[in-house]
Amino acid sequence: MRISILLHAYLMVTAGLVFAFLGVASLAAAEPPFNASRLEVTTLATDLKQPMELAIANDGRIFYIEIQGALKVFDPHTNQTTLVGEVEVTTAQENGLIGLALDPNFDRNGWVYLQYSPPNFEGQHVSRFTLVDGKLDNASEKRLLKYEEQRKDCCHHAGSLEFGPDGCLYIGTGDNTNPFGDSQGYAPIDEREGRFFFDAQATAANTNDHNGKVLRIRPTPEGTAEIPAGNLFPPDSNQGKPEIYVMGCRNPWRISIDQKTGYLYWGDVGPDAGGESPRGPRGYDEVNQARQAGNFGWPYFIANNLPYHDVDLATGKVGDKFDPAAPINESVNNTGMRELPPANEAFIFYPAANSDTFPELGSGGRTACAGPVYYYDAANPSQTKFPPHFDRTLFIYEWSRHWIMAVHLTEDSQIASIEPFLPNHRFVRPVDMQFGPDGALYLLEYGETWGVNDDAKLVRIDYVRGNRAPVAVAATENNTGRQPLPVKLSSVGSFDKDGDTLTYQWRAFRAGEEQTQPVILSQDANPEVVFQEPGVFHVELKVTDPTGATAIASVPVIVGNARPSVTFISPQPGDFFDSPAQIHYQLQVDDQEDGTSDFETADATGAAEIDLEAPRRTALNLTIGSGSIPRDGKQDVNDSDPVGLQLMKKSDCFNCHAVDSVRVGPPFLKVAEKYRGQDHALDASIKRVREGSTGIWGKVPMLPHSQHSLDEIQEMVSWVYSLEPNSAVRVFDGLVGDIKLTPEEVDKAGYLQLEANYRDLGAGEIPSLVGTSQIYLRKRKVEAEAADEIGGPQTLGGHKASGGNFLGAINHQHFARFNQIPLDQVGAITFRVTSAGAGGQIEVHLDAIDGPIIATAQVNVNGSWEDFYDVTEKIAPQMGRHDIFVVFKNPQNQGGLMNLDSVTFQPPAYLTDIKNSSE
Repeated sequence: MRISILLHAYLMVTAGLVFAFLGVASLAAAEPPFNASRLEVTTLATDLKQPMELAIANDGRIFYIEIQGALKVFDPHTNQTTLVGEVEVTTAQENGLIGLALDPNFDRNGWVYLQYSPPNFEGQHVSRFTLVDGKLDNASEKRLLKYEEQRKDCCHHAGSLEFGPDGCLYIGTGDNTNPFGDSQGYAPIDEREGRFFFDAQATAANTNDHNGKVLRIRPTPEGTAEIPAGNLFPPDSNQGKPEIYVMGCRNPWRISIDQKTGYLYWGDVGPDAGGESPRGPRGYDEVNQARQAGNFGWPYFIANNLPYHDVDLATGKVGDKFDPAAPINESVNNTGMRELPPANEAFIFYPAANSDTFPELGSGGRTACAGPVYYYDAANPSQTKFPPHFDRTLFIYEWSRHWIMAVHLTEDSQIASIEPFLPNHRFVRPVDMQFGPDGALYLLEYGETWGVNDDAKLVRIDYVRGNRAPVAVAATENNTGRQPLPVKLSSVGSFDKDGDTLTYQWRAFRAGEEQTQPVILSQDANPEVVFQEPGVFHVELKVTDPTGATAIASVPVIVGNARPSVTFISPQPGDFFDSPAQIHYQLQVDDQEDGTSDFETADATGAAEIDLEAPRRTALNLTIGSGSIPRDGKQDVNDSDPVGLQLMKKSDCFNCHAVDSVRVGPPFLKVAEKYRGQDHALDASIKRVREGSTGIWGKVPMLPHSQHSLDEIQEMVSWVYSLEPNSAVRVFDGLVGDIKLTPEEVDKAGYLQLEANYRDLGAGEIPSLVGTSQIYLRKRKVEAEAADEIGGPQTLGGHKASGGNFLGAINHQHFARFNQIPLDQVGAITFRVTSAGAGGQIEVHLDAIDGPIIATAQVNVNGSWEDFYDVTEKIAPQMGRHDIFVVFKNPQNQGGLMNLDSVTFQPPAYLTDIKNSSE
């Protein structure tokens, strides 16, 4: 009996393996060819505060940390985020809660590992905690490792935890070295007295220091740490810290372990030098692969072992190149071995400029991150798992460039190809990502700025199989006016994700009567219909695919009242404002029902027959903006906008609403003030946007927006709720007036936005409508990176640039264009420049890149890529407005000419005033 049972079990297991194999093969064979459009991004959670790392449990829960000390969990079954616990940290010098990992047996033991910066110890702790009833038990802390750092100077703490398949815990640590000052963006090897914190030889190249490394330990069940075999320095060898797995790292900010091969990957954030110099190579970021313990070169080498030179910063004397085959650490700050292991080349490397070796990575800022590696599992029943196309693929990502790349690997884990991942989707600073047990990719997006961001979020990326519902997009032309009103309806932008042919149906409801039988307007895709009767109508587009899947979009039509128009008589768009500034404005209102205003009478309402004692309905909003004028001054979708705002610009939201003024519906600021902080208000608002509502803010109903997913509407409503009153907004009444700005206001302003609004009197039962006109006034100083067109140069970041960015990587014949400058208000142009390269000339051309030259500025080499200085050139008097082309020239030395920080269009009397003041 025992033998037969065992034999039966053996046959069952064998058959199961055979069936599993056949199932794997058939599932893989059933996969259709990869279709990138089937990758879909879903927002899971918003309102994250500086998220750093995530870890995914086997049950699908997503744990993540925030730098100020919070551990949170998102439950995909309830779609709720819960605070699990907090640890006390200091956030000085970029410290905080910086690393997270779940134990390989987390389902059974509830152990969580945190890397954090305690306020009472100058360094980092790596500790194990236990979750008890879903909460972090701070008393359960078991400290596995602590290592010292300095907190006097900036920076580089890295911070990243990851378990390998062998149960070892890997720990990323930064070089803890100030990269600025006399290092000039090259190797920070300052050995002068008192400059210890500027010498990475004391940390990354020091075998007796934990910083600038990836450490490896094996946690024990007792809450201690063992040293696994195979680290760089054997225990008790006195060669170096036994926890070191790889050394020679600058800022290994994100690490990942290939769970099949055990290979370590990490992104190493590189130095800032913008070009080659006698000191060595320009800055590169790296993605590294370590198959075994080793030295990866910093601060002596970068990229594919490009060597720096030894530099005596006391004298400025440049010495010999460092040797990657036999690097020597002779720093007075070194407490470890003098002779270091040979340096390994980077797996992937790229500068701020375009890369010849890895052109797929583009150009721009640099903050490299690495991992994870995906393996396709045909036996995984998930219908949203990534397809075989991504089998054996390393995903790398860029915090500064907002992209993700799929690095397809060979069987030997070499690079087969690099493919942009979702290239038309802008990830808002990806900061960590992992694959879940469902084979979908989970991603933390940090948000637009270095601080706390409203657009920080947790997202999931699925590969969606099967039929997908179509997308409906509805738009109108001439949707407000007196009857009979011809309205053009457009379905342009509607599409089927699977390429199927769609059918269309347009139908209309009278507002407040949506439950009645609708009027079928047309079955055409883009019809023109005529509304004969006055009323407020809800027009709905329904698109259907051959399987019966549908999508609906809605637009409003208001018949019986024409929208008024508002025109700026003065100032004109693009005019300059100066300090001290007094801006005289004159508006004209035209309305079919109310009449035409006469701005010379400063009529309060804009119509002569209307009671002048009535409340004013003409208003001018002044907003003092930072930065530069939005390109083209339009409500264009900008990749840097929060996702919710991007979705709203693509939808019909701004047809009926403005941020801070009344249109058809209430200002978004009023909505935010009314509902923000109320329990369940967000859910109620999402429901109203999705399904429509009537009577909450007035006669005109909120139309349903079923064309948007709940995730999209949540993004949109969350953006509205995030709005705060802007103290820089001032309101002026009437059609004529003066705006006075203080010198302080002018100094802090990047631009002025003037928005004029007029609310008409309505027409009987038809509600009032608001006409709006918006113009921008420019500051004379324009940041170079805000040019309307940039031909060749790259926008780079710099601590000494006035806007935090500048145009760099400038070569011969590169250019920047500034649209419609009022040259009749300009007498000279000042360029803020610097050059440690070839220098050259800046030519100012009129209206075309080869148009008449009205000024030429000489840019001399000053030996620095960041110490900007001014060059001013007079221009001959010009009439009216012109496009200005700034063209960079140096035909003898055509590469690496200069950096341009800003362009200032000086007033006509500028040079005369300078001359008189000097006399």
